[in-house]
Amino acid sequence: MAIWIIGLVGVLAIALVTTNWRQVTWEMPTTPFPPKWRAILVKEIDFYSGLTPSEKQSFEFKVQEFLLNCRITGIETTVDLTDRLMVASSAVIPILKFPKWHYTNLFEVLLYPKSFNEDFETSGQDRRILGMVGSGFMNGKMILSKQALHHGFDNRSDKKNTAIHEFVHLIDKLDGNIDGVPSLLLEQPCVIPWIDLMSQKIEEIQDNESDINPYGGTSKVEFFAVVSEYFFERPKLLAKKHPKLYDMLEEIFDHDMEKRPLNRKKQSLGRNSPCPCGSGKKFKHCCGKQHY
Repeated sequence: MAIWIIGLVGVLAIALVTTNWRQVTWEMPTTPFPPKWRAILVKEIDFYSGLTPSEKQSFEFKVQEFLLNCRITGIETTVDLTDRLMVASSAVIPILKFPKWHYTNLFEVLLYPKSFNEDFETSGQDRRILGMVGSGFMNGKMILSKQALHHGFDNRSDKKNTAIHEFVHLIDKLDGNIDGVPSLLLEQPCVIPWIDLMSQKIEEIQDNESDINPYGGTSKVEFFAVVSEYFFERPKLLAKKHPKLYDMLEEIFDHDMEKRPLNRKKQSLGRNSPCPCGSGKKFKHCCGKQHY
């Protein structure tokens, strides 16, 4: 265990050295979005399939941009293309409507196989953490459980997505204060109503009078992240049970998620399926041409 910890510290030290360089040399995509990547998005990312053709193009561009500027490193696990696209999608979903948004406060995502503890250990006791935004010597880093990452997209009805939760924390953090108030996305006149609504909803959670994840009742910081998961996972249910909260989150993220045609079953993409790019052609005659 001691050897492994030393190795992890070495990885983090290298990442810290490159932090300033990556800020200065922010890269933008210059190549077309790979058809193989698009097929994975269609199969795994429910949110992507509910977008319009133009929104899909924006989503794909921002996924490429994210992966050009953020390393994804496996710790005691492998990282494949699906893992990378799931992480990138989790980052893009909350900020899709903000084309100039950059996660300038993130340079590396560390994928752990399962849960971990406060000492970043993957074995032993108190392994209850599924995701974490780093601070101090871990500043600029995020840790995600690979198992939780996949569960967030596999289970589309539990109102939970760990990776989106952690990226919402990063959005909250970018204005300099982690307080549950995303000042960079929320117009000033809406700040006080949002704070009042958070207080009201947290009180309902603490009184066991809410279907919102109880973890959201621990603080305004966690409340914002928890209800953001709810908003992107089960928007119609949120709008029905918490209409004011839904309206505020719609204002924050500029998404009318209630109207999205979200598919609750994973899609299979065969040779004769309609191409996900929206061209109207069959997949084998369009983006899948290189495969068939």
